[in-house]
Amino acid sequence: PPASSQAVWRRGGRFLACHACCRVSSRAYIGLGANLGADLGATLTQAALHLAALPQTQVVALSSLWRSAPVDAEGPDFVNAVAALDTELAPMALLDALQAIELAHGRERPYRHAPRTLDLDLLLYGDVVLDTARLTLPHPRLGERAFVLRPLMEIAPELAHLARGHDWASQRIERLGPLSL
Repeated sequence: PPASSQAVWRRGGRFLACHACCRVSSRAYIGLGANLGADLGATLTQAALHLAALPQTQVVALSSLWRSAPVDAEGPDFVNAVAALDTELAPMALLDALQAIELAHGRERPYRHAPRTLDLDLLLYGDVVLDTARLTLPHPRLGERAFVLRPLMEIAPELAHLARGHDWASQRIERLGPLSL
């Protein structure tokens, strides 16, 4: 791959596009989650509104809200959702925007898997495969976690093949209701 962090690579290592010079819209899936705060549903609604306000980006689908136990983490239950976006932002620019939204919601990173006021994970970006120090696409654990797979399959059932194994199916998760803008 080229040295530029803006380069986008398709599965198999073929060069797809350099988003720094081209306007290519891609479907991205964002995992939303939170387990700190008084009203987690309101936090995720606000996060979805921030996603809708991103430049060159349109929210095309939102899953329901789902409650789940923390996986590889401590603290209270999480409320999660998944958003589908069509965006012209490059993967790293989208990641920067997601982290800015997290920061605006008081996200701190004192240690790995710490409880959080808001967590926004870039799960998929078209069919891009990327492995850098800051971003791995597809998200390396998306196929193992019910809190990602259930809302993802709700809005994109064609992505069910991403599920790995059967352990995720036994993870405690409960559909809470709609997430809407």
